[in-house]
Amino acid sequence: MLDSFDEELEEELDDDRLAALLDHASDHPDEKSLSRSVYFKELFRLQRELVKLQDWISATGAKAVVLFEGRDSAGKGGAIKRITQRLNPRVCRVVALPAPSEREKGQWYFQRYAPHLPARGELVLFDRSWYNRAGVERVMGFATPDEVEEFYRSVPEFERMLVRSGITVIKYWFSITDEQQHFRFLMRIHDPLKQWKLSPMDLQSRVRWEDYTRAKEDMFERTHIPEARWWVIDGNDKKRARLNCISHLLSQFPYSDIAHADVELPDRKHTPGYKREDIPEAMYVPDRY
Repeated sequence: MLDSFDEELEEELDDDRLAALLDHASDHPDEKSLSRSVYFKELFRLQRELVKLQDWISATGAKAVVLFEGRDSAGKGGAIKRITQRLNPRVCRVVALPAPSEREKGQWYFQRYAPHLPARGELVLFDRSWYNRAGVERVMGFATPDEVEEFYRSVPEFERMLVRSGITVIKYWFSITDEQQHFRFLMRIHDPLKQWKLSPMDLQSRVRWEDYTRAKEDMFERTHIPEARWWVIDGNDKKRARLNCISHLLSQFPYSDIAHADVELPDRKHTPGYKREDIPEAMYVPDRY
């Protein structure tokens, strides 16, 4: 538990460090944030439930795919990190695909995503998904109007096919205000440890804020279907957003405790006459701490 606390505390202190890098950190647009004590208590409780969910998915052979979409810097990555933090990557894995290759551009649009869909007993989290076509590809002109229109015709049936095959499809949109995104981008610009998070596409999302808003509204209208509806998460407060996301994700499954056989540590086997060889000093990493 102490290790878990230290790991999570490092992340939270990093948020504070970012804010301190700005000359006008007091202008932070957040409302009063959740206290650390409440946040940690709830986070660890929810992560224990996620372990139960993982065991249930593995034992029952359930299949689930969760899509994380939303504004740049809205907190998708932080939520995904807290979901996967205590889970087995063989059961719960994250898919974050790079820009499509030339070959992939010539494929059926959904083809590059299909190999990453879950098999029995798997939970797959997409850090951005096929909805790139409805967002960045549409706004930045990487897809033609005809390609975007074909996406909107195809995606509802594609997701219905997934659901009919036994895959639970959950779609999250992380939403933040214009002011909040502006503040978080400034933090990244001023922090050498976070500058890698700012891509040219991220910077364009500031310029084209209204274009992305119109694209989002169109996407909701055309892809919010009963079989795979959208859920919007208020990301202005990172702590609340993470807890709300995890709590809601858990509510989407009828999971229960899975009985496990008691584990007993076996006695170590000793072989008479065996002598452990000394490792040469030169092979050790130097002790600098």
